[in-house]
Amino acid sequence: MKIIAVLHEALGASKVLSGEALQNRYCHIWQMDETFKAKAVILPHSTEDVSKTLKICHEHRQSVVVHGGLTNLVGSTEVNADNVVISMEKMNTIEELDEKSRSITVQAGVIVEHIQDTAKEKELLFPLNFGARGSAQIGGAISTNAGGLRVFRFGMTRNLVLGLEAVLANGTIVSSLKKIIKNNSGYDIKQLFIGSEGTLGIVTKAVLKLVEAPKSRNSAFVALNDFDKVISFLKYADKMLAGTLSAYELIWARSYQQMTSEKTGKKPPISYGYPFYVLLESLGNDVEKDRLKLEKLLETGLEKGHITDAVPAYNEADLNWFWSIREDTSVLGRDMPYFQRFDVSLPIAQIGNYVEEVQGKLAKINGVVPACAFGHVADGNIHFSIGKQSNSMELKNRINEIVYTPLKALGGSVSAEHGIGLDKKAYLSLCRNEAEIQLMKSLKKTLDPYNILNPGKVLDI
Repeated sequence: MKIIAVLHEALGASKVLSGEALQNRYCHIWQMDETFKAKAVILPHSTEDVSKTLKICHEHRQSVVVHGGLTNLVGSTEVNADNVVISMEKMNTIEELDEKSRSITVQAGVIVEHIQDTAKEKELLFPLNFGARGSAQIGGAISTNAGGLRVFRFGMTRNLVLGLEAVLANGTIVSSLKKIIKNNSGYDIKQLFIGSEGTLGIVTKAVLKLVEAPKSRNSAFVALNDFDKVISFLKYADKMLAGTLSAYELIWARSYQQMTSEKTGKKPPISYGYPFYVLLESLGNDVEKDRLKLEKLLETGLEKGHITDAVPAYNEADLNWFWSIREDTSVLGRDMPYFQRFDVSLPIAQIGNYVEEVQGKLAKINGVVPACAFGHVADGNIHFSIGKQSNSMELKNRINEIVYTPLKALGGSVSAEHGIGLDKKAYLSLCRNEAEIQLMKSLKKTLDPYNILNPGKVLDI
């Protein structure tokens, strides 16, 4: 193919894979056995390599799909035989850690956990944290505006990006790798690329915000009898812990039972029989005082009737045990041959009734198990994992309608943190009005007039 020859000449043969060299490639880490089809996979080592690649693809009207750590859950990394894939795996250098400005400059292919570990060596913290941190690349996290376990305190990925470098569809490099927090000089261009899922440009580098590493980390599992108490205890915990509450993870009873069943090898910290379980975390700077503060919170929470039972993590082993339960969501629905996952958001006060309604409707469908629900309730983000016997499109759409349709009236969103990709594109209008969607399309056409970047993802153009 002509374009492969052109890419070979521009980049060198080692950076362009095609033919049999694609046999071991895949589109998702959970679908590694599926056949991979693409014209070629490009392995850039620098921003200039990405620029050369896109300039050539722009001139040849060649569609491009960007690959990072391949942990995406909405189809954004799916490819076909007509696509050229740009994989960021070789752009994996941490270029600088600036302790004085508390920032770290990284290439897009750096694994999130490597950033965390590097910051930790200098007694700093990169707060972005989620289960796939050991394989997810920071470029993908930025492109999807990833959330995770500490959004309540530190915000989404966009809150942690100080500066950004990206390459437009025509190869133009847009670089603003500043380390400053306050920059009110015109449009904040970097925000165009954060959360746009590679449809407006390819993120190649970022300057990320770090914070001082906490000296203490405390967690506890608590059990609650009704959803109103989940909310009241959240408010009470946030008040009593004086700004150190960093995570408040709600797990419904069915999910808790599956996460701690004999098959998982993880014992339940609190006995079964309660409708709601919360795993909370506080990050502070005084080991002894922070431990006592959490214990006091649990004591008064029990006395005031906010919670029904509680178990704190007494040591590092307990911390690892508690959080391994929450982070291993792969156990949900695994007894069924197929499953669907959701990450919706809605006002916190509406979550209890919404989940009950969704679970009730799903329970009436043959071949579908009741939805396992869990999530970051403190920021209104709930996840469903739904096991099913069939993978038919009819059943998939039926489940989608049950989960997504109520969100419009509730002022919610079909995607809290995973993005839109291919899988949610048909439901975008439930959470974005026509004027918003038209503006998105205008931006796409302006920055990518030939629609070569992740075509078909997010928007129908």
